[in-house]
Amino acid sequence: MTLIDLYPTLLELCDLAPPAGGLDGQSLTPLLREPDHATGRAVLTTFYGEHFSVRDERWRYLRYADGSEELYDHAADPNEWRNLAAQPGQTATKARLAALIPTQRAPMPAARPGKDD
Repeated sequence: MTLIDLYPTLLELCDLAPPAGGLDGQSLTPLLREPDHATGRAVLTTFYGEHFSVRDERWRYLRYADGSEELYDHAADPNEWRNLAAQPGQTATKARLAALIPTQRAPMPAARPGKDD
């Protein structure tokens, strides 16, 4: 779940219809009703548009602009003390999560005069 899921959640809780064009996020209402329910979703985070983190219910995979990687098993290592990215047995997990990283960088919005000075 991410912040993009808050708007659809509030719409559902307030019994309001979503906009005609749809929404990017998903309502978290099912998780509020049943917190242990698995979603099967992965969340992608980017910083500076060139470093990426993909998190699913068990794993967190990070890929940096220089190509370096980190992989953590949150079931066994919730504090992320052991980077498993170099272990040969983790190739499939890394590939599955890496497939969720965009191959092209999204354009950065133009600076707004007086707002980004």
